[in-house]
Amino acid sequence: MTNERDPIFETADGLPRLIEVMRRLRDPEAGCPWDIEQDFATIAPYTIEEAYEVSDAIDRKDWPELEGELGDLLLQVVYHGQMGAEAGHFDVNSIARRVTAKMVDRHPHVFGSETRDKTADDQKRDWEIAKARERATKGAQGVLDDVALGMPALLRAVKLQKRAARVGFDWPDAGHVLEKITEETRELVEANDNADPEHTHEEFGDLLFVMANLARHLDVDPEHALRDANAKFTRRFKQIESALDKEGRLLEDSNLEEMDALWDAAKARERSEIS
Repeated sequence: MTNERDPIFETADGLPRLIEVMRRLRDPEAGCPWDIEQDFATIAPYTIEEAYEVSDAIDRKDWPELEGELGDLLLQVVYHGQMGAEAGHFDVNSIARRVTAKMVDRHPHVFGSETRDKTADDQKRDWEIAKARERATKGAQGVLDDVALGMPALLRAVKLQKRAARVGFDWPDAGHVLEKITEETRELVEANDNADPEHTHEEFGDLLFVMANLARHLDVDPEHALRDANAKFTRRFKQIESALDKEGRLLEDSNLEEMDALWDAAKARERSEIS
């Protein structure tokens, strides 16, 4: 056994050291067997998972945790960069150069000669124009061509609708969308009444799609709204468990009527605390 110090401990701190760590992990002869076996497709799910964990830490306002989660997300970028370098596609530095160039190009009011005398909405519109120009340069033909398939379905629905709205394919106001929701709900009920699983599946999807459209018209982030609803459900359900636990009982010892009453009590407590 040698006492020679591993050079990795002498590497510069921060990003350069992380890049070197990843290079070593992927080394075909001396690296980690698991890391060596990975490719873009197998790492992609971890990348998505880490992005969600970043969002979760932000929602909880857990700043120490956010630092760690951002590190995990950065690791994913470095991982993809190392695999790209091995394949001769790109590396972490070229990734950074490309996104830097994009930020400079899309902010002529900061890095160029354009005036900064614009509202945030004006700047957002200019950003979308720049993105459309880039899509045309890439050869994207259709308005919806490059809306990523890997997005969560709810988020992708909003993105698709925003793209269509840019060319005028949109309901004029939220009232029309609410009418469409009534129509889609009726069609879902009919499909379910007819015991037609495939049609029920289709109509349920249509209803979710229109709900996403309503969120867009109401300027509500549907992903955020649903996360909040999930958190509220979890919080109130735990209060049901706690109330039963104080009596030495489990959920299985209760019934729907009692649990509904405990739910309403939890709801009332939350409302009184807010007021």
